[in-house]
Amino acid sequence: MSIITITNLTKRFGAKTAVDAFSLQVDSGEVFGLLGPNGAGKSTLIKMLATLLPITAGQATIAGCDLGRQPMGVQRQIGYVPQALSVDGTLTGYENLLILAKLYGVPRRQRLPRIQAALHYVGLDAVANRLVNTYSGGMIRRLEIAQATLHRPAILFLDEPTVGLDPVARKAMWDLILQLRRDYQTTVFLTTHFMDEADVLCDRIAILHQGQQVAMDTPGALKSSVGHAGASLDDVFIHYTGNDLTTNTEGSYRDTSTTRRTAKRLG
Repeated sequence: MSIITITNLTKRFGAKTAVDAFSLQVDSGEVFGLLGPNGAGKSTLIKMLATLLPITAGQATIAGCDLGRQPMGVQRQIGYVPQALSVDGTLTGYENLLILAKLYGVPRRQRLPRIQAALHYVGLDAVANRLVNTYSGGMIRRLEIAQATLHRPAILFLDEPTVGLDPVARKAMWDLILQLRRDYQTTVFLTTHFMDEADVLCDRIAILHQGQQVAMDTPGALKSSVGHAGASLDDVFIHYTGNDLTTNTEGSYRDTSTTRRTAKRLG
């Protein structure tokens, strides 16, 4: 059963079309990945779906709510972890979650047990009362996951969830994403530049290039579509975008700066 239905979703910034008539259906409980070069429109698309950017044209239904006409309904059904820092380093992990619990309207009696359960689930209960500016990058990401799932959303949007993390922290984040799907049937919609990450986590993948969807299928089917034995998702990425993963003609200074700031604060 589809929990996200997107039809010809478009975003323009003046004369520039960042996302061009994107269409997609995501099933409930699916882990769906969005790949593409910097500047392809991935973050723009995910911000529209998270109600952070108004749509220019098209429509989307998220957990039964119309994105354009029922944004508050959409917000109650989703969690969102952006690339940028979304926790306050001058507060403890517990205090960060308490603020979110109030914003999400969690009833007073449920706040403490809900926060304690969230911290335990992401493995941060032992450091709940430490200032977040003493946390490692992996701990910060786990706290952000706890924030985004505190109200138990049906859908979790993750924008580059493992950028800047070391291999151990990346693996821990992969395990947490799969655990959320397994334990709560959470639908996960993520963007990533890591082909191995997409291969391990995603049931299906869409590739976005210059704002347009150029391919969509399971990782296995996409690898088969390249036409040679032993193809990897790196090969798929190059085949459909013409990008060799070492050069970038679209992202320019702003995208590079954003990625490096994120990596720095998590590292």
